[in-house]
Amino acid sequence: MGGRFLTVDYKTNWLGDSDAPLSAHDYRPAVLDEAMGHSDYPLQALLYTVVLHRFLRWRLPGYDPATHLGGVLYLYLRGMCGPETPLIDGAPCGVFAWRPPVALVEELSALLDGAATS
Repeated sequence: MGGRFLTVDYKTNWLGDSDAPLSAHDYRPAVLDEAMGHSDYPLQALLYTVVLHRFLRWRLPGYDPATHLGGVLYLYLRGMCGPETPLIDGAPCGVFAWRPPVALVEELSALLDGAATS
């Protein structure tokens, strides 16, 4: 995407009331923030981004994480309604987006390599 590489994960979690029909409102940003934290998905997203960072470092000539790492998208499929998906404060329902700080990605990668970090 524009020279940036994204980590994308698809989720089918049911986030609404189990006795009511689902709507995009059940997947609004505040609910997604809570669901992400409840399931430790930010840690998963960070680890996925470290894997992408390591792959690009190895395979992409001239790799620069500040330029090439585009962040993470978690797509909650039950909350996405196609082109008619509502936006709340500019964010589409059903889509959690995060761009981990490059320094965090690099330091975690180094830590997983057994290197000391600052």
